[in-house]
Amino acid sequence: MERTVAVLCDTQIEQLVDIKPFEKAIKRDGTISYGVSSYGYDVRVGTVFKIFTPTPKTGGIAVVDPKKFTDELMVTVDTAEQGTDHVIIPPNSFALCETVEWFDIPRDILVLCVGKSTYARCGLIVNVTPLEPEWRGKVTLEISNTTPLPAKVYANEGVAQFVFLKGDQVCAQSYADKAGKYQDQGGLTLPRVD
Repeated sequence: MERTVAVLCDTQIEQLVDIKPFEKAIKRDGTISYGVSSYGYDVRVGTVFKIFTPTPKTGGIAVVDPKKFTDELMVTVDTAEQGTDHVIIPPNSFALCETVEWFDIPRDILVLCVGKSTYARCGLIVNVTPLEPEWRGKVTLEISNTTPLPAKVYANEGVAQFVFLKGDQVCAQSYADKAGKYQDQGGLTLPRVD
């Protein structure tokens, strides 16, 4: 039996996926676009960033270990508190941040993330693992500055596009069924191994 996977269009995304706040696709002059698009949803980056710094606050040589990741390797910047509309990511570094939007993914949908071309053309790469069926929360994004220069990222503007894939069958085990460690995250969450 042939299986198919459909990509959701704008009207299906609005009907089938719980996104809060949900934004329509409209032209916003001077702003990196966000909201629903023909076959995806452009998410906004929030105001809180954790920027990687190669020198831990405690001094010494640091090793990045996903099983023992420490907040000491990050500097927290809240653009809202600082009264600015952007953050600067140092050369060859990265920042963790959160989406403005909160998602509740249906059991028969998988979400893939791709960075917006506006940032990609500047050497900034956005990454997140797929949002699995029945995952809920704000999404933690990673933005890498691959350039040898400092780079700006604008808070409350578009940063990446989510593409929603609908399976022709419901999965046997969802992220909620597995009690995934990042379920219901309310914002920027550092890596952890439970």
